[in-house]
Amino acid sequence: MCLAVPAKIVDREPSGDAVVDLHGNRVSVSTVMTPEAQMGDWVLIHAGFAIQRLDEREAKETWDVLRDLRTVG
Repeated sequence: MCLAVPAKIVDREPSGDAVVDLHGNRVSVSTVMTPEAQMGDWVLIHAGFAIQRLDEREAKETWDVLRDLRTVG
């Protein structure tokens, strides 16, 4: 199963890539699929790529679902 997770862009690199915050972890990701994404935007991250922009509400709802899934089983 593949999973994309929300992250917030906290910095832009000179290469055009972005640094995102994943619940306290800073990760560099490619923005080749989301060139319009800016600092402060929420994006879905999959396999090192920001694949889609989303609003903060959607991001928080997704993290809530992931947290709930972690408590099942």
